[in-house]
Amino acid sequence: MAPGLIGPTQSVVLYHSGEELGDKDISLWQTAEKKKPIAYEPGRTAVESYDKIDEHEDLRPSFPNLHWDPLVEVPYHDKGIHGDPQFRNLLASATDVVDYNPKIGTEIHGVNLAKLTDAQKNDLARLISVRGVVFFRDQTDLDIDAQRQLGAYFGKLHRHATTAVPRRAGLEDVHVVFTDFNAKDQRAVFSPTFLWHSDVTYEIQPPSYTSLKVINGPPRGGGGDTLWSSQYGAYDLLSKPMQQYLEGLNAVHSAHMQADGSRAAGRPLRRDPVVTEHPLVRTHPVTGWKSLFFNPGFVTGIVGIPKAESDTIIRYLNEITSTTQEIHVRYQWQKNDVAFWDNRICNHSASYGFTGHRRHAVRVAVQAERPVFDPAGKSQEEELNARLALPNVDKDGTRQSNYND
Repeated sequence: MAPGLIGPTQSVVLYHSGEELGDKDISLWQTAEKKKPIAYEPGRTAVESYDKIDEHEDLRPSFPNLHWDPLVEVPYHDKGIHGDPQFRNLLASATDVVDYNPKIGTEIHGVNLAKLTDAQKNDLARLISVRGVVFFRDQTDLDIDAQRQLGAYFGKLHRHATTAVPRRAGLEDVHVVFTDFNAKDQRAVFSPTFLWHSDVTYEIQPPSYTSLKVINGPPRGGGGDTLWSSQYGAYDLLSKPMQQYLEGLNAVHSAHMQADGSRAAGRPLRRDPVVTEHPLVRTHPVTGWKSLFFNPGFVTGIVGIPKAESDTIIRYLNEITSTTQEIHVRYQWQKNDVAFWDNRICNHSASYGFTGHRRHAVRVAVQAERPVFDPAGKSQEEELNARLALPNVDKDGTRQSNYND
């Protein structure tokens, strides 16, 4: 026997870091030794190849040369009013529920959006009305037809006047988001504050419940996140005198900049642009809570006050909307994820930084009620603080801050 070789009747004891390894430890150690090293390049994620036939070719963007009549007011009844305040129908099949923070954003696992009962849909509407935006991972069963059917349960689907619609005919009430490898980076075109918006608030009945499904997108860590901002939270950040002042004002919401951009790109306008006045503070029909109804993207002025005063208020509300972290939630998308939000109480913003990746998503939005302000409405923060026995927030700066990072 050559030196160092072990005969069949001999046994071996292996040690790691001075400790004797048992059979299970040896197996794990051998597996770890065979494991391939992790390939990692800081700031870079693998780009998926789309050389194969695109299974979502019919959902690629198109700009058909259509022209529609102006929108007219239609009846709207919010299904969230019929939802269970504890959301028991919706959560009966859930395996996990987590809030992203106290103000906005909830993620639910185990719920299949394509197979909801009417009672579950009502609970979903109520939950979105409370939390602003709700996320669902890996909704493979929710194809575009099911997504439209779910949206139509809540009300009449909105047809956008300028943005892309799918190539497949009959889907003109679907908005397409599509960015491929060769798309230009538009960071130089828009300021970060301006990107915050609530969808088509210039309409006489801006949307309520809105779903966005990402069909293809950057992998985890590849960028392309979406951020939402609570307008309940924005209202509650204001002092009482400022709340009372803004409650008496209307804001001007204009579609002209969006229309001008489409004309400049040589694309058709499917409906003539409109300018509409809405209350600067509105009351939600399901929760009864007051919220700002303001966004940097479409609000161009405030009615009945000097321009200098209007511009100052707009700058102030822009800052609250875009920079107050505790009223924000940021979502990192994965393939087939769905976000469901309420445009009446949320602003949202895309993010850049995913150049090289394709990002393809489809959105369905529901026309809601004409915005109204009810003086009997309540503050979300004050109502929840009372329910949870939490102290009211100090707004005059006399109480010690809890900012300690």
